[in-house]
Amino acid sequence: MADTTPGSDAARTGSSHEDVPKGVEGDHLENGVPASHHVDINTNLEARIRNPLEGLSYEQLMSRVEAFAHEKGLAEHMPALRKGALVAQDPAGYQDITGDEALDEDEKRVLHDEIAHKWRLPMKLYLTIATCSIGAAVQGWDQTGSNGATIFFPRIYGIGGDSARDKLLVGLVNSGPYIGSALIGCWLSDPINNWIGRRGTIFVAAHFCLWPVIGSAFSNTWEQQLANRLLMGIGMGVKASTVPIYAAENSPAAIRGALVMSWQMWTAFGIMLGTAINLAVWSSDINWRLMLGAPFIPAVPLLLLIYLCPESPRWYMKKDRYSKAWDSMLRLRHHKIQVARDIFYIHSQLEIENQLLRNTTYISRFTELFTIPRVRRASMAAFVVMIAQQMCGINIIAFYSSTVFKDAGSSDHEALLASFGFGLVNFFFAFPAFWTIDTFGRRSLLLFTFPQMTWTLLAAGLCTLLQQGTARTALVALFVYLFAAFYSPGEGPVPYAYSAEVFPLSHREVGMGFAVATCLFWAAVLNITFPFLLQSLTTAGAFGLYAGFNVAAFVMIFFLVPETKQRTLEELDYVFAVPSRKFALYQIEEALPYFFKRWVFFRRSTTLKPLYQFDQEHKKKKSTSSDFGVAHAANGGHHVNGAQGVDGEKTRLDGV
Repeated sequence: MADTTPGSDAARTGSSHEDVPKGVEGDHLENGVPASHHVDINTNLEARIRNPLEGLSYEQLMSRVEAFAHEKGLAEHMPALRKGALVAQDPAGYQDITGDEALDEDEKRVLHDEIAHKWRLPMKLYLTIATCSIGAAVQGWDQTGSNGATIFFPRIYGIGGDSARDKLLVGLVNSGPYIGSALIGCWLSDPINNWIGRRGTIFVAAHFCLWPVIGSAFSNTWEQQLANRLLMGIGMGVKASTVPIYAAENSPAAIRGALVMSWQMWTAFGIMLGTAINLAVWSSDINWRLMLGAPFIPAVPLLLLIYLCPESPRWYMKKDRYSKAWDSMLRLRHHKIQVARDIFYIHSQLEIENQLLRNTTYISRFTELFTIPRVRRASMAAFVVMIAQQMCGINIIAFYSSTVFKDAGSSDHEALLASFGFGLVNFFFAFPAFWTIDTFGRRSLLLFTFPQMTWTLLAAGLCTLLQQGTARTALVALFVYLFAAFYSPGEGPVPYAYSAEVFPLSHREVGMGFAVATCLFWAAVLNITFPFLLQSLTTAGAFGLYAGFNVAAFVMIFFLVPETKQRTLEELDYVFAVPSRKFALYQIEEALPYFFKRWVFFRRSTTLKPLYQFDQEHKKKKSTSSDFGVAHAANGGHHVNGAQGVDGEKTRLDGV
């Protein structure tokens, strides 16, 4: 029997020497682990989220640290790594660590502040997120340039008639960036990231968002315009597949959703800027050229700033360049105790991933998106949230709002002014998601906002049936703005933030490429087909159709999209190891009945059994552990309380 007296090594970690190590050199996840400890990242039937360091004795943990430090060239950081490993093993118990690895007051303060003051971040991390935000603004501005220009350039290019050919060509030109992204750009993301890293990929993509945009302002035929927009699309696809990953990999877990959602936030800002510029240049003789060319402006600071940002530590670790990963992480965290904890924890989880996912090629990684169960579930969830962005109808407004408002009886200037109002609403209502995406969660936001988008879009369509006049225009604008107000904190920020975090590191680039390609391919389809829908169904019919798509998207999300809030990227392996059938049955048998009992019949005593359990065995060992909380039904019972840390705050591993 191991010695568990106070101050002993076993007591120090709350485990006995008889515990079997997991991930120790020479052992595999599948072998030598008792059934009570085993969590298969492909089939997690018990829905357990397990710390890979749990169950290791003090000697075993320190042995792993020493082997890790010498193997990865981090021996000079050995004291910090020993402390960091103990903190990673027991995030809530860092104040109780004794002996040579006891934390000093400065280290305790840093770990306390990352929970109590989670927005106190290093300037380099803020610079990284700001640079990513500029990349998003390029994306939004690019798509709204054509929104205003569509009123003018078809006539200049001789494709402004009512024939099917002309409408097809207008849709084709407008959808050029999305075709280029979906067919080429998104799929280049994986190999380019593999060769030159996240920063290099963003630098290359920024060039494609600069020169073709300038070229589009000087295009004299629709063929030239289409060529430039296809090239621009390549850059958009590479950038959209990389920037959210780069932000997610650099961000702390507790606020990762808020920081990664800056992609959508600043995409909305780019949309607003685009609609403002469209309005500002309306009276110019070359208005449409200025509308199409102006989006080159934010691409310039993106090119200049990206190399001032640190490379993703996870990318360095993927390339087995751990010393550089340490240096990079040190620029993204306040203190080396955080760096040591995050590097060692990430490495420990990646060892488990590598047992399953090692020795892959680009083709095999793409194939494994649909063949490896854990990765397939992530692919399905990312597919759902991405295609839902097109099903909800936001892009029929973003692409064609000026056309829709003109059809509602507005003049050219009034249509551009109303589109500017849409841009303002879309941007400012994205702000609440900074607070809600990591508190209410990604899934809850989607399940709440989709019903609201359904009725507002339907109402906007019905208002177009009123007698033409100021009241009709005002009502259509009102419901379109309400639609945007519900979209912006929900389906707006969630898809890119969600897709950037759900894939394991080995499949993250190709997985994100697949997700973005899904989104932008259907954006291209929407862009090409909407003029025909508008002609055959009228605005009311087209809006009604997309309202129906909102209902279908809601059902898909309810059954196929797990919650990911405040889980580290590595812990999500266990979330997506839960079989889809088990997840869907839980929604029917537990979450749905709870919702009706609690929110329809107002039975306040009703409780919801959580689906995910955060290592019950681990929790029993800790005097600081708390009971599982009751999750909100819209969250599908996915809200799991962790061990209580300082001031009652939930303690999370900061290892993204």
